[in-house]
Amino acid sequence: MKEKVVLAYSGGLDTTAIIPWLKEHFGYEVICCCIDCGQGSELDGLDERAKLSGASKLYIEDLVDDFCDNYIMPCVKANAVYENKYLLGTSMARPAIAKRLVDIARKEGASAICHGATGKGNDQIRFELGIKALAPDIKIIAPWRMTDVWTMQSREDEIEYCKQHGIDLPFSADSSYSRDRNLWHISHEGLELEDPSQEPNYEHLLVLGVTPEKAPDEGEYVTMTFEKGVPTSVNGQKMKVSDIIRKLNELGGKHGIGIVDIVENRVVGMKSRGVYETPGGTILMEAHQQLEELVLDRATMETKKTMADKLAQIVYEGKWFTPLREAVQAFVESTQEYVTGEVKFKLYKGNIIKAGTTSPYSLYSESLASFTTGDLYDHHDADGFITLFGLPLKVRAMKMAEVESAKKGQ
Repeated sequence: MKEKVVLAYSGGLDTTAIIPWLKEHFGYEVICCCIDCGQGSELDGLDERAKLSGASKLYIEDLVDDFCDNYIMPCVKANAVYENKYLLGTSMARPAIAKRLVDIARKEGASAICHGATGKGNDQIRFELGIKALAPDIKIIAPWRMTDVWTMQSREDEIEYCKQHGIDLPFSADSSYSRDRNLWHISHEGLELEDPSQEPNYEHLLVLGVTPEKAPDEGEYVTMTFEKGVPTSVNGQKMKVSDIIRKLNELGGKHGIGIVDIVENRVVGMKSRGVYETPGGTILMEAHQQLEELVLDRATMETKKTMADKLAQIVYEGKWFTPLREAVQAFVESTQEYVTGEVKFKLYKGNIIKAGTTSPYSLYSESLASFTTGDLYDHHDADGFITLFGLPLKVRAMKMAEVESAKKGQ
């Protein structure tokens, strides 16, 4: 019997060309596995395409709810954002995909898993760290790094290779943006984006929404509810998380929300420039933070900000299946016990404008915050507090004055 390899299959030209390549160079039986994380119409016609290309089987695995509940939501609860801008859309999906690839490999008795990620990007790291953590015995094949046997360098090369192997599919040699899409976002790289001095061609580029200039001239109010950090409804309609993200994508796209142009530091050591569209995710993160402002105390918020940066780095670097991610997530989860309430905001031309937040666990006290003196706060108490709080500054200033005086007296 032939050894089996599970191929992470998108249906695109790269992974389609990999099917006959795996059979030719390794003699594998190729089992394709397409993971649906919400990429929509990209999944149409994949079964026929995989079989025509020589795969013995195709799995199409619906991971949308698992992706939303077990990967997106821990990052939303943490407010995890990489380098202040990137909402981790691709990064969060890769461990979910890696886990399912391992599950299929175990089910099929496969000895190897293959992916089509390039040798310059982050995804090779994310896929492979996930596979190594979950199945250290399974071999990993990364064609784009195997330059001695993977000799194709362009889309034209791949199309010609497919034709030589009897696969004549309607792939175009035209170059376009390199994109990755799931329910949370879509990323764009390539073309004019490879030059940071060039403005993105948003007319040509955007998929999920419009620019703020093309958004409606009237703002739109949105109300959301949360329970323990998890969104439960939009505009009074109770929904599961995946449907909430779909609804927020629709609203955010309409109003030009969540378009980010970033030059980021990849794990492999280079900078790369990309444009991310995350309309629903941007709204969800902002609404969640709006509620946390009411219910979390200062010290917890301060520590949580540090943990958010740490989790963003962990996820970006593909270290999802690690004790550190579990520990950071456990801390974050403990902070969400009282993140319950209602958030209202207005969407207007790329902006999310606060319009009122309420929570049964709000720590905001109107009597304390107002200028009038209440029972809980005596203005005179501030005298002693400021004296003690500023004591280190005063002592240092006195010491420096003493040192300067001594210098002058020499």
